[in-house]
Amino acid sequence: MNKTALVPIADGSEDIESVVIIDVLRRANIEVTVASVHEYTTITASRRTRITADALLQDCVDQDYDLIALPGGMPGAENLAESALLIDRLRRQREAGFWYAAICAAPAVVLAPHGLLAGVAATGHSAFQETLPDKSRVDERVVVDRNCITSQGPGSAIEFALELVARVCGQDVRDQVAAPMMLP
Repeated sequence: MNKTALVPIADGSEDIESVVIIDVLRRANIEVTVASVHEYTTITASRRTRITADALLQDCVDQDYDLIALPGGMPGAENLAESALLIDRLRRQREAGFWYAAICAAPAVVLAPHGLLAGVAATGHSAFQETLPDKSRVDERVVVDRNCITSQGPGSAIEFALELVARVCGQDVRDQVAAPMMLP
């Protein structure tokens, strides 16, 4: 059975993080659904890159996913945080013990205010680290704690995405994806 991932996006999502997450997961043959939290599928990312989602979030929240991964960016993270459908889906993901992940502003702006980092060490963009409930590992580029994976920002996006692959598919698949990308 193929592994699955949901990547929610919104106007203002960080361009690099969104595309890297989608690209690296697809290189691992994970079935990725890119879902817009808006009522339209083409979003304008934070640096004006236009990204077309596969679906609207409202049409895929009842499906199960091995992973839900959130890009950061502002105001993208705020737009994600305002989606009650997304927050409910993330809560179900956490409670079921499946992987959920966020990078850059998203750990602090989306996960923390909704209790999704309670009891979880996390990292995020330096501008948002002070609002994280557990700051014990904020200096790490990628943090895995329980079934939550967080990362700092665009500069750690590939490392973050490869960690997502490792957790969902195993280290061997991660290494197979990294090798042709000329990464260790």
